[in-house]
Amino acid sequence: MNAVADMKVADEDGLRADLYNFVGLMLSAPPDQLLLDQCAGLSGDDSELGKAIAALSRVAKATKPAKVESEFNALFVGLGRGELLPYASYYLTGFLNEKPLAALRADMAARGITRAPNVYEPEDNIASLMEMMGGMIVGRFGEPASIEVQKTFFNKHIASWAEHFFADLEAAKNSVLYASLGSVGKAFMEIEREAFRMTAG
Repeated sequence: MNAVADMKVADEDGLRADLYNFVGLMLSAPPDQLLLDQCAGLSGDDSELGKAIAALSRVAKATKPAKVESEFNALFVGLGRGELLPYASYYLTGFLNEKPLAALRADMAARGITRAPNVYEPEDNIASLMEMMGGMIVGRFGEPASIEVQKTFFNKHIASWAEHFFADLEAAKNSVLYASLGSVGKAFMEIEREAFRMTAG
């Protein structure tokens, strides 16, 4: 799952992949002190995304790993279930393990993307989808994916629900650091959706 292709990835695409991977990493497990320090070191411009990144940085500076671990658990784990269920199937059908997951698994198989052996969650969780997009952009699963392939994957598996999820994350009662991450994710998804809309095809 880590065969990096020889093809050069444009700087802008590298930055897109980095942001997908960062958001995926933050959503896959509670950040440790090193990742919180990295968040605290981020800065942003005057764009919506830049302002969201600057806000995340400010909150990260005041956040300790133990606090964010309890926040993560309240949001995504909970007793029985967390406040949010970050899965495409749930957002699109109201149930887990539905058709959106089957469609994703078919597309993953076609692209040679496999679930890591230590991951037991359904593949249609938001963290995995962010990681898949990041990997496709830079060629972690073979050749870097063309814009058309990226667009198809994004529109099929992410565009229909991710902004809604990130808005819910912004507003969740247990969200503090993750409210800021929700703002980052929402702004990023809007940029990606609009950029793909403007590409031909």
